[in-house]
Amino acid sequence: MPKALREYDWRQWLRLQPLLHALKTARYQRIDRSFVRQPAKGGDIRDIRAAARGRHVLLTVAFGDAQCLELQLRLTGELVRRDLHIVADNSISDASADENRRVCADHGAAYVRLPANPWTVKNPSRSHGAALNWMWHNVLKPAAPAAFGFLDQDLFPTRPCDPFEPLEATAFYGDLRWAGARWYLWAGYCFFRFDAVGREPLDFGLDWFAGLDTGGANWEVLYRDADPNTVPQRPITAFAALPGIEFRQAYCEWRGSWLHEVGLDGNRSLKAKKREAVLRLLAPALEVSARSARQRN
Repeated sequence: MPKALREYDWRQWLRLQPLLHALKTARYQRIDRSFVRQPAKGGDIRDIRAAARGRHVLLTVAFGDAQCLELQLRLTGELVRRDLHIVADNSISDASADENRRVCADHGAAYVRLPANPWTVKNPSRSHGAALNWMWHNVLKPAAPAAFGFLDQDLFPTRPCDPFEPLEATAFYGDLRWAGARWYLWAGYCFFRFDAVGREPLDFGLDWFAGLDTGGANWEVLYRDADPNTVPQRPITAFAALPGIEFRQAYCEWRGSWLHEVGLDGNRSLKAKKREAVLRLLAPALEVSARSARQRN
């Protein structure tokens, strides 16, 4: 929902912003509800629900970068404790979707191709939120997993970890983001215990008029009455990925022991060089993964 009426100042009232924001929000929600009702383009939803029931589930929204997806699945497969990894393919082109489907088959990940997303070209944040909501309503909520977590496609573990362990002591956790007095969990790394949130009217979209990006629409439902100081946190450090290049043009983040490429930010013309830098940083973890695969075979 838009922010409370008392949060608008008189200048915003003169411009009728409360009314405009309410009308736009209603329109956005109507579009999102229509999208959630659309059938998947690919994937056996019934089998995936059965595989997810009562288990610890990772979910990644993928789009148009099979190399990035392959890196994540290689690393999570060896380093991250989970029962099932589901990939929700938000790609536009059939060619990209076919590549992602092959990557999932190679790494044993469940694959769902989402219906055509109305926000993909217009607004990446809304597209991502709509994709998460489609998966919540059509897969996760009916499946009732023990717990589930969302990962950004370009987030890579580098050490063995169990991201579900903190849920033994809390209903949800992840990387906090703030918008004024409001806070929410970054949609690229957030985990939820199903028995604590499964009956809530969850919305993993955004509430832009309140300053909340993807995942922030759960402010009223989950976060408003929770103490952010009780949410487990990890250190987050941004660093220059390419020496000699202005920081904001090509940077990455260490989020704990996870490397975040931050692929949607910075200078897109530097993407290839930045990916080379990421691959160098991931080389030790990828070697561990390759060695484990050789030992199994």
